[in-house]
Amino acid sequence: MKVYFYHTQDIAYIRKRMEKGEFPAHFLYGATGLPANGIEVVWHRSRLGLPRWRMMLRNAWLILTSREHFDAVYATHYRGLELIVLLRALRLFRRPVVIWHHQPVITSPSTWRERFGRLFYRGFDRMIFFSQKLIDDSLRSPKARPGRVVLGHWGADLRFYDRVMAAGTHERTGFISTGKELRDMPTLVKAFNRTGARLDIYTGRNTGGVNYEEVFAANPPAENITVHYVNGLCPYELSMKVDRAACVVICCKETKYTVGLTTVVEALALGLPVICSRNPQIPVDFDAEGCGITVPYYDVDGWEKAVRYITDHSDEAREMGRRGRRLAERLFNDERCSREVAGVLCEAVEENRR
Repeated sequence: MKVYFYHTQDIAYIRKRMEKGEFPAHFLYGATGLPANGIEVVWHRSRLGLPRWRMMLRNAWLILTSREHFDAVYATHYRGLELIVLLRALRLFRRPVVIWHHQPVITSPSTWRERFGRLFYRGFDRMIFFSQKLIDDSLRSPKARPGRVVLGHWGADLRFYDRVMAAGTHERTGFISTGKELRDMPTLVKAFNRTGARLDIYTGRNTGGVNYEEVFAANPPAENITVHYVNGLCPYELSMKVDRAACVVICCKETKYTVGLTTVVEALALGLPVICSRNPQIPVDFDAEGCGITVPYYDVDGWEKAVRYITDHSDEAREMGRRGRRLAERLFNDERCSREVAGVLCEAVEENRR
């Protein structure tokens, strides 16, 4: 069995850095582990920066004219695959399409958009979701059919992070924030300004239409906070920074999807405690698992309290980290993700052959 793997990021770049040990495999959503599960992979030739309509045409052409036989399309997102999905919905594309769905499926208030959406969503043979909450929310829409939604445990490349930890002989101190998307920097800064605890923030200057330089100018960090601006994908370099911290903080704005999950799985893999905004879409229950602390959205007092708790209870914080690592080994790791994806793909292909 063979699948065509599509990603919205540069697959060749990621695989090249992976070969050098500089990129974790989970950024390819279990695809690198598919051969170990009996599935060969045809790698999509990524080309980023195209207008969406050109990207759709190019990707459809590459898939429809591929010289390599494949049994299914496996994608990390449907962006750029819209034509293939529509052709599958119309049964003009004969191979199943399996995707990761990052947000809940919703019912559109527009009648014509909803009608088209119901047709479009017929083009997905399976949709893999990051959490049960995403599935539950999606099933309220008729576009999400119960037999075609699947829970996936997307998790970190543990061997990559084992190498990161083996290279670090330093003491872990301070707090670190590494996310860019929908981060609630005003709440984070206000809380840490009160505590005096050391915090390193790594983010982009402009992300998702947010100018973080302006955000920090309006919410000036105290001397205990250092802001670092980073460009592009640099998970290896950032993971080395994270490994030096004693706690990972993920302060996000309210949202309906799993904002912060990449940072979560990295923290679990590195055995670090987490303070996280209480996003119900995140598949990890930090409080129940004892691997971190959750704080309601925009709650400065709650963040201050959580930071002081971690600072004043260093032994318990380290135990939180150990619990998080055990959780990663049990549920949230790339090897398990690969096995689950392989099972979903085999099921979809077998169903398509009937």
